[in-house]
Amino acid sequence: MSEVLLRASHLTKRFGGLAAVNDVSVDLWRDRIHVVIGPNGAGKSTLTNLLSGDLPPTSGTILLGEHDVTKSSPEQISRRGLGRSYQKTNIFLPFTVWENVRLAAQSRAPQQPWNPVRWLQDASRDRSVNERAEKALELAGLTARRHFIAGAASHGEQRQLEIAMTLATDPQVLLLDEPLAGMGVAEAERMVELLLRLKPQHAMMLVEHDIDAIFALADHLTVMVNGTVIASGEPAAIRADRGVQAAYLGEEH
Repeated sequence: MSEVLLRASHLTKRFGGLAAVNDVSVDLWRDRIHVVIGPNGAGKSTLTNLLSGDLPPTSGTILLGEHDVTKSSPEQISRRGLGRSYQKTNIFLPFTVWENVRLAAQSRAPQQPWNPVRWLQDASRDRSVNERAEKALELAGLTARRHFIAGAASHGEQRQLEIAMTLATDPQVLLLDEPLAGMGVAEAERMVELLLRLKPQHAMMLVEHDIDAIFALADHLTVMVNGTVIASGEPAAIRADRGVQAAYLGEEH
């Protein structure tokens, strides 16, 4: 059943006299993919940074589930169930695919009082951590690539790996900043398939520029220009909006 997992109301972020995000509201629902589009400088990444806690809002509120996380740190928001990826792939290149995902899963191991004996134990033998990592690898479609060095993987596989690392933290809400950037057709198709597999159990917000992928994935589209929402609604209505066509999509769409 669909439910709102994240609700942001009237978010504004000012840098001096510039409003990078201006009075933007977003609801993210489980089993729905919300895509934010707009030209460069529209405020899309700033909005993502506000939702993840990487930037504090100047005004507005953010609810993650029942918790007000408006003033929370990225670590606190992450532990509440939000995971995100960045425009630039953020992985440990010298490590294997498995080691990357296990390290992410390990970050969610229960915090315990300091114990010198525990520091001597082999972290790779933690059953709950390994089970979480295995599940994330499977969801991301990387089980067969577990022993590959991350730095030697293709660009598309590295993006899959970043999502697997995010999944290993057991999020309910996923914020993905340009997950298809730089991909060829085959890699982009695999990423679309992955995101559709993840959709039923997550609320997702994507910032994306690939128009074909956008209309293959989006249940809801928000269009931003100069920090402001100029249109928000179902993809078919947004595609037909003449103002959106003029500002971003182009007449052919």
